[in-house]
Amino acid sequence: MTATTLLPGWTHPVRAAVPPFTEAGLRRVLEKVQRWAPYVDGLLLDDVAAVLDDYMPTEHEVDEHAQRLRGHLMRLVHLAVVSKVAEQDGQVADLINRGLTLGTQEVPTDHRRAVGHLRRMAWTLHELIERLVDHQCLTETP
Repeated sequence: MTATTLLPGWTHPVRAAVPPFTEAGLRRVLEKVQRWAPYVDGLLLDDVAAVLDDYMPTEHEVDEHAQRLRGHLMRLVHLAVVSKVAEQDGQVADLINRGLTLGTQEVPTDHRRAVGHLRRMAWTLHELIERLVDHQCLTETP
């Protein structure tokens, strides 16, 4: 609390607050916080299950599923790279490479191939989750 005047019973002034960042630094932090998308426990598994289920997504649902799976995939790949698990586990390194490849590929225009692409992304996510849980990068399945 910063006070401009002395309070009754208070014998010394309080110095003015000094922010820990410059204005530009605070703007960068704000932009990062606004772009941050935390894991919501059930969403990742729900999205994986929706694609791997017996139900085949319609042509209109394919792009939405692809976008969501791509986001989950990139977050898990980033987590695996930052935690340096790939250096300890070759299988994780392979999954990272597969995830990066699948995440950057265009979704095929043919409906059956598009569903196949979604399912490959979902299986990669599923396997990566299991490996990260085994390495205790995720204490619980996200």
